[in-house]
Amino acid sequence: MRIIAELPHPEFKISILSMNQKFIVKIEQGTLEQTYKIPEMDLTDGVNSVFEILDEAFLKTVSTRFAEMGKDYKNAFYRYNY
Repeated sequence: MRIIAELPHPEFKISILSMNQKFIVKIEQGTLEQTYKIPEMDLTDGVNSVFEILDEAFLKTVSTRFAEMGKDYKNAFYRYNY
């Protein structure tokens, strides 16, 4: 697995990796992570197509999902401690 690109974003770290004929999009925010695997053969323009997929609408849903993941973790941690 090798990193082929990193995209700047104010809320999270976005890395694009290549492994086994797939692009792996790894999006991190603090201790949380979302990963998406995209077969290279599904894309017409290689990694440039991945950049097009990561549009503003998609990244907005990623941000919302991170908020939900954070709430889920806090609730689980609270149940564990109390």
